Amino acid sequence: MTTISIIGSGNMATAIGTRAAKHGHSVELMSRNPAQAQALANQIGHGATAGTYGERPAGDIVILAVLYAGAIDVVAHFGDALAGKILVDITNPFNADGSGVVTTPGNSATQQIAAVAPEGARVVKAFNTIFGGVIAADQPVDLFFAGDGAEAKAQVATFLESLGMRPLDTGGLEMTHALEWAGILLVGVARNGAGFDIALSAEAV
Repeated sequence: MTTISIIGSGNMATAIGTRAAKHGHSVELMSRNPAQAQALANQIGHGATAGTYGERPAGDIVILAVLYAGAIDVVAHFGDALAGKILVDITNPFNADGSGVVTTPGNSATQQIAAVAPEGARVVKAFNTIFGGVIAADQPVDLFFAGDGAEAKAQVATFLESLGMRPLDTGGLEMTHALEWAGILLVGVARNGAGFDIALSAEAV
């Protein structure tokens, strides 16, 4: 297995980090609040550690588990420390009432992040179409992702498979805006009777 770095210490960072650690990955947590990062590392266990916010992450795969409103600033703050890394954007740029997104085609959250990421970093969108509770349940589930760079996407797919997920490649960076709307679709279905323990999936018929 490998080392996965997670920037953030909220619910999604907890769910992804816990599942990754259970499946044999080394997990590094990085947060503006060092105490929160250390507390989450202690909670996850399995040798999880707290890294120093802003310094070069230990993992080749770095998961950006922060809110969309602060994501670009976080990437800019890390700057060249992310050079050569695979940066996984999990953000959803929802509007205030969760009825739509504030991004537009060709200017998705992921594309905005890619625009400020350092040279050599590859940005892939994943985990934005799944609830944290579903990740934490540690059951087999489909996971949609998109991004540029065949090697980067292959590494992300391998990581997702190692977590017991089925990775479904939806295309290049231009598809990340569609994934952001898929996040809205999931929330809409959940709010209108299905509940928040559901997941989107694709099946052959």
